[in-house]
Amino acid sequence: MTERPPQRIPNRQLAALIAEAGFSNAGLARRVDQLGLEHGLDLRYDKTSVTRWLRGQQPRGTTPALIAEVFTRRLGRRLSAQDLGLDACAPVYAGLEFAATPEEAVDIVSGLWRKDTGSHAELRKIAFTPAGLVVPSRDWLIGRADERVSRGEAVQNGTARVPVQGRASVPRQRSTDRGPGQKVSNGDIAALRSVGELFRTLDHAYGGGHVRQALVRYLEHEAEPMLRGTYGEVTGRRLFAAAADLTRLAGWTSYDIAAHGLAQRYFVQALRLSQAAGDRAYGSYVLVTMSRQAVYLGHGREAVQLTRVAQQGVGSSAPPLVQALLHAVEARGHGVLGDARACTAALVRAERALETARPGDDVPHWARLFDEAQLADEFGHCHRDLQQYRSAAQHAERSLQLRAPAFARSRVFCRVVLASARLGLGELDQACALGAEAALQASEMRSARATEYVREFERRLEPYRDAAAARNYRDRVAALG
Repeated sequence: MTERPPQRIPNRQLAALIAEAGFSNAGLARRVDQLGLEHGLDLRYDKTSVTRWLRGQQPRGTTPALIAEVFTRRLGRRLSAQDLGLDACAPVYAGLEFAATPEEAVDIVSGLWRKDTGSHAELRKIAFTPAGLVVPSRDWLIGRADERVSRGEAVQNGTARVPVQGRASVPRQRSTDRGPGQKVSNGDIAALRSVGELFRTLDHAYGGGHVRQALVRYLEHEAEPMLRGTYGEVTGRRLFAAAADLTRLAGWTSYDIAAHGLAQRYFVQALRLSQAAGDRAYGSYVLVTMSRQAVYLGHGREAVQLTRVAQQGVGSSAPPLVQALLHAVEARGHGVLGDARACTAALVRAERALETARPGDDVPHWARLFDEAQLADEFGHCHRDLQQYRSAAQHAERSLQLRAPAFARSRVFCRVVLASARLGLGELDQACALGAEAALQASEMRSARATEYVREFERRLEPYRDAAAARNYRDRVAALG
């Protein structure tokens, strides 16, 4: 006698939420498909699919998390797959959400830190999703400022107090072992800032692979307890700003080792933390960083859109250095698209903005690195992408003359741009000599981007593979191991 398949139990939780949200079965399926597109997933659900879910069938893969996100957006409260009577999964799109509240932002980003420091190797293999850029950048641009970020403190008659459920019963932690609920001090935030500067310096010189894991562990073990600690409004805003900066850096170092999907998630969360900090200008910097990644991956249209959202978000009152940075990165997107007119116009705007900058200007710390060397680098990249090789060579040479040795990885990129320009001008010997120098420097770093720049030059060199200079180049690179 054959066994009957187990009888499915109707999903009353899902049915109740569908009724509360006012969805039809077809409407819910359509929204799930649309959300899937935002995250690069081609889903084909319909009203019959929803009927099966209501009868007790469990959707597979990332779909339960997507369904939960649809209801979260509709009903304005965070719902999990379990709240819908669905089996939970580890959604590959987790981290692309733009949280509704600062508390939710802390939950999302700390979950990302914990997964990244654990044995979740698949997290570093997640693909970059161009469609996943749309919602976060839109929500940042039109979203309301957070009214409150303080935690565990209430203000009465000008003095702060810890609520009763607060921390009186929590044993005092040793200073070397911070626990959630402890009061955050100015020294704590200064430490976050100092650590960021240290990791940034190492990243510039040796590549993201040397610092990434240590940085993420620091975020998990030090920054998360602070975010779950006790602080007032002023301290809280400064804390979120420091956490946003470190999270952006975690994304940047992930990007540098070619963990592009993971980097994208860090950038989205840094954008949300910057909103909690009330730092609109830093949010524009995060969008510029996202645009740089899009340029590197060949998504010129998305890169331009991100920089324009950033420009709209900060307005015309931003300091000249910030304006110069925004226009220069926009130009890179136009360069990838091959739009010479738009690229040139953006470069001219960047150049003019930089010319109006003055030493006494009040400039954010992250914009101070944008100088003549960096602008010349942007010019060189743009002209190379537009196949304007003589101009590319001139600007790349100027950037190398001006750029400090501490920015070793940037110098590798620029040297490869110069090598590619020399190759485009038919100067094979010079191109190969420059390419070999870049390959040597890249071999001393842990940077997938530096390696990929060298490989891109080698692809350009392939038509000349039988020439003596090309053979000599291959021999020199082979000797590097």
